[in-house]
Amino acid sequence: MKGTYLGEFEEVVLLAVALRYGEAYGAAIVGELEKQMNRSVNLGAVHSALNRLQEKGLVTSVMGGVSPERGGRRKRLYQVTPAGSAALREIHQLRNQMWDLIPKIALP
Repeated sequence: MKGTYLGEFEEVVLLAVALRYGEAYGAAIVGELEKQMNRSVNLGAVHSALNRLQEKGLVTSVMGGVSPERGGRRKRLYQVTPAGSAALREIHQLRNQMWDLIPKIALP
């Protein structure tokens, strides 16, 4: 497993994979990110992030079945691994901990 440091984009892609549980493939992840972040997202950038996440052992993928709406092509479906779940929980805990420590006067 490669290092587990996550960049911001990798983190949001990993979150989108978790949000789209069972239906996390490239275009669906792009749609989820655009919906959540209210900005356009490049499919190639998402695939690059997914490859890095897979190298780090944070997601796994399988080929889905053939679908007529995709002209008989199969989708690569992604799923968060236990290591990916642990990484997301750790990031969530760290962010909450830091938010709780900010003095009230620092964010008027």
